[in-house]
Amino acid sequence: MTAITNDDTPTARAANPPAGAGGETAASRLHAPPPPAGRGAAAPSPSNAGPNAGPGAGPRPVTTRDWLGFLSMVVGMFMAILDIQIVSSSLSEIQAGLAASADEISWVQTSYLIAEVVMIPLSGMLARILSTRVLFTIAAAGFTLTSVACAFTSSIESMIVWRALQGFIGGAMIPTVFATSFSLFPPEKRAGVSVMIGLVATMAPTLGPTLGGWLTQSFSWHWLFLANVLPGIAVTSLVWTLVDVDKPNPALRKGFDFIGLGLMAAFLGSLEFVVEEGPRQDWFQDEYVAIFAVVAAVAAVGFFWRVLTYRNPIVELRAFLDRNFAIGSLYSFIIGIGLYGAVYLQPLFLARVRGLNSLQIGMIMFVTGAFQFMSAPIAGALSKKLDLRVMLAMGLCLFGTGVWLNAHLTNQSGFWELFLPQAVRGLSLMLCFIPVNTIALGTLPPEQLKNASGLYNLMRNLGGAIGLAAINTVLLERSALHMNRLGDNLNLARPLVQETLDGLASRFDGLVADPQAAAVKTLARMVEREAMVLTFNDCLLLMAGVFFAGLLLMPLVRRPGGKPAAADH
Repeated sequence: MTAITNDDTPTARAANPPAGAGGETAASRLHAPPPPAGRGAAAPSPSNAGPNAGPGAGPRPVTTRDWLGFLSMVVGMFMAILDIQIVSSSLSEIQAGLAASADEISWVQTSYLIAEVVMIPLSGMLARILSTRVLFTIAAAGFTLTSVACAFTSSIESMIVWRALQGFIGGAMIPTVFATSFSLFPPEKRAGVSVMIGLVATMAPTLGPTLGGWLTQSFSWHWLFLANVLPGIAVTSLVWTLVDVDKPNPALRKGFDFIGLGLMAAFLGSLEFVVEEGPRQDWFQDEYVAIFAVVAAVAAVGFFWRVLTYRNPIVELRAFLDRNFAIGSLYSFIIGIGLYGAVYLQPLFLARVRGLNSLQIGMIMFVTGAFQFMSAPIAGALSKKLDLRVMLAMGLCLFGTGVWLNAHLTNQSGFWELFLPQAVRGLSLMLCFIPVNTIALGTLPPEQLKNASGLYNLMRNLGGAIGLAAINTVLLERSALHMNRLGDNLNLARPLVQETLDGLASRFDGLVADPQAAAVKTLARMVEREAMVLTFNDCLLLMAGVFFAGLLLMPLVRRPGGKPAAADH
């Protein structure tokens, strides 16, 4: 299985007849066994043919043109994933530049994430209708144009609109790269390709705060978006010129499920809004969060009913009948929690507790990216020699250990205190990402890859969104708990408390009008700081527990193939 069969060839139509043919329903297709194509190596598959090959054609080698086109797609994916996090360390500067409120500025990220989550599962159907080349070119060009619009916007309202369009259009680039890697390259090359994709997909959110902080400190926040222009133009041109992995199938436009699209957008968009805004707005105490929660629940029921009954559903859920894909998607969800959660928590700690600026935070965060980069060749070599299940278990253990080591923060934790936890976490990311890609997508037949890739990437983004919502909820609840417990111990009858206040008061004597009041305020800030430190440690411990708990599912994973390098059949 090395190239997706042309959707308009006789072979493709015979293997994948139009939905609803012969009275077949979507529900019956959902429960039908997956086609055997690509499961074994006994007979050559037409999916191993080149993009323009006819039925019975043999496999063609991957050319330099293919490599250049694919690398251009990888750059586009990097840009799309990077833009999720690149603004995170510079929101205060954007807020000042647009005269936005604290509540409004959070939508610079939220609008991007909501729109991207809607596009990711839709991209499989669009790639089949338009072809990979046309869809990716439109996505790259649209992403570039909306980046320019974001840079030159003058109000928070227009910024939110352009960011939503940027996330929606650019979101198509992420799953398209995953599907193309499995359809274009033969099994013996996929280990190296998986290393490259894994490195890019996990490095982008890690480097986002660092690069964003540097651009904002060195130039201005506008360059967070202008930096996309030249790479975007290059990617658009190269993909249009070089990529040719499949052909469009315009027949799929007939009966396109616009109702299903609307239900999916309402379901995923409302769900993303609830998990993003819920922790900040005290969940269902806020009217809008409660309304969108109801919308998400109703739209979810309608969406799943539509998918299971419509003859040409917007998203085909049959891939979840493959046990490896279902468990691999769950692991993608867990990795999303760790990937986005760690990148969110550590900068937040360094800003709130240590008071560091965006550039200083970025320099500390760079350790994870550096070790991740160094681990890439090691992970690539291991993927050829180890059972992928063992490799994934090693990655989960290392990531959990890295987060557990991180859960011993103090108010003085800085670069060297965070070095080892970040190094371990950086080493683990590639050990997680490479095997889970092959475990999830490597056992699927070629006609399911485009759709399944969207679902797989959606799970990672949902893991990040729901993980961040859980983290923010824990931060609020545990912070209040620790404040109360520490406050209970600040009894003025205790000699140590009185000595501390007297020492602080003497330090302020002659500097302020009321040294005793200043001492009380300083002690209160110290208590708040220590409560925050304990809260961050609680969040990190919970995240470590999620990764260790993920190991319990490992016995359910089937080995994709006889040897890891060929595990993608």
